[in-house]
Amino acid sequence: MIPFLDLKRINEPHQVAIQQAIERVIQSGWYILGGEVDAFEHQFAQYCQSGYGIGVANGLDALTLVLKAWNFPAGSDVIVASNAYIASVLSITHAGLNPVLVEPDPQTYLIDPNRIEAAITERTKAIMAVHLYGRCCEMGSINRIAQRYNLKVLEDAAQAHGALYSSGRAGNLGDAAAWSFYPSKNLGALGDAGAITTNDETLATRLRALRNYGSSQKYVNDYRGHNSRLDELQAAILSAKLPFLDQENNRRREIARYYLTRLKNPAVALPPADQIDRDVWHLFVIRHPRRDALRTYLHNRGIGSDIHYPTPPYRQRAYPELAQLFFPIADTLHGEVMSLPLNPILTDDEVAYIVDVINKFI
Repeated sequence: MIPFLDLKRINEPHQVAIQQAIERVIQSGWYILGGEVDAFEHQFAQYCQSGYGIGVANGLDALTLVLKAWNFPAGSDVIVASNAYIASVLSITHAGLNPVLVEPDPQTYLIDPNRIEAAITERTKAIMAVHLYGRCCEMGSINRIAQRYNLKVLEDAAQAHGALYSSGRAGNLGDAAAWSFYPSKNLGALGDAGAITTNDETLATRLRALRNYGSSQKYVNDYRGHNSRLDELQAAILSAKLPFLDQENNRRREIARYYLTRLKNPAVALPPADQIDRDVWHLFVIRHPRRDALRTYLHNRGIGSDIHYPTPPYRQRAYPELAQLFFPIADTLHGEVMSLPLNPILTDDEVAYIVDVINKFI
């Protein structure tokens, strides 16, 4: 069986370094907001070519805290892709703001910049650029629109660790970026973990307080904050794995290139191949009009797959107020997309087998 994802195998190459990191934290006697968090924040910000890094508990909190730190009027609008994972929309409503959904480009699955401007009103305060599946949004166009209307740009970079756009990296392409280090991510912790990167010193200072009960001085609370702190153990583990991120992303690119050049089933729609060496291929997402039949066919031949995502946010029971909205592109995508195995520990033989099986599907 080739599982869609095998986290045990993925972390095996890092096992010794992870165990050493854990032991170092245990022996330190300091487990919250200590030297390990400081070190990882600096290392990760530097990796992203960004000025400041702020470790938080998870990716959803990272998004939410940035939106709260910007202190927009209650009920302000934030533009986001209609096919994004629900966490992107949850962060907006958790911050007391209103999500305004915009259709994606059907080729890249990313928010379509050509549709953003029509969604802007006097209530709009920010654009959330979700770098879905490991590919950066069209940040040049998005930033130009934001500048024209004096909007903030928040990168949801949860799936884009190391992704490139023009001469920059994800995490340094907007006003701030939110990161998840959920175990399945390209840079994954051994539990929940997240971070924010930004070049705005004032924002970084406010975020460090907001994540810690709104306090920058013990027992002095300047904001109605959260308890959302990256812990020392996860920070140490992430520091151990970060030096290998580019190498592992390059292996993902090799596999993506094989898929893109060898998958020849005419009914399978492939992701764009124009930025193989810039995308980090967190997921390799194909489309097929008989998606469920293809998944069953693969399962019966020992190949795992997944769907990212089966149900869009506006069709979730959590958001009945969005249920009457109509997004035909997103609806089509959610009905056809499926993700093939793609991770650094897949062997060439496994990838070749996956391709051969899909090419024979009728």
